[in-house]
Amino acid sequence: MIYLVEDDVNIRKLVCYALSKEGYKVVEFPDGTELEKALNENIPELVILDIMLPGTDGLQILRRIREEIKWKDIPVVMLTAKSSEFDIVTGLDAGADDYIPKPFGMTEFMARVRAVLRRYEKTKTNTEYKIGDLYVNPEKHIVTVSGEDITLSYKEYLLLLALLEAEGKVVNREALLTGIWGEFYDESRTLDVHIRKLRVKLKSAGEMIQTVKNIGYKLGGGMHE
Repeated sequence: MIYLVEDDVNIRKLVCYALSKEGYKVVEFPDGTELEKALNENIPELVILDIMLPGTDGLQILRRIREEIKWKDIPVVMLTAKSSEFDIVTGLDAGADDYIPKPFGMTEFMARVRAVLRRYEKTKTNTEYKIGDLYVNPEKHIVTVSGEDITLSYKEYLLLLALLEAEGKVVNREALLTGIWGEFYDESRTLDVHIRKLRVKLKSAGEMIQTVKNIGYKLGGGMHE
């Protein structure tokens, strides 16, 4: 099930048609008023959220989703007429999983929706990782360092998983950008910003994230179970 929050009725109908054609069940909302009630009743696979909404805007709704423990892992794709780099980075840093400026083609839109859903499915794994003081349980969404719970944003969490899954091999920048921000995302500076934030949040374990100049990043040695 996908929740779509979009006040433009024509865009809403077009997006609903495209998603329904691909086999997704869509529940649509013209604004954020009824969204919270719906989230309390059912957790969707994805929320597609317009930024420029009447009343509470999309960024405020997104922050509310990321603050609520039972909703914080729901993937969110933002739709917006704002397309500047600042607006995009603001949306991504607020916790959006992708950011699609209007107008958009439906082929690209569907590709990006599928990419976000694939990334979300990758977090549903029973593998547990233990590397030095770092422990990660993807199934329970637990990250600890020396036994202390660590709170990461969704993007930071996906970055950490990507590095863990590589098992000490270098993950190149393009693979991280396309795998986490989507096939169509081409702004690389946000990757460096997220890596810096991840290192800080992981405290002593952050030192294991190594930069491989002009190539990408890798995580220091360890094991997984």
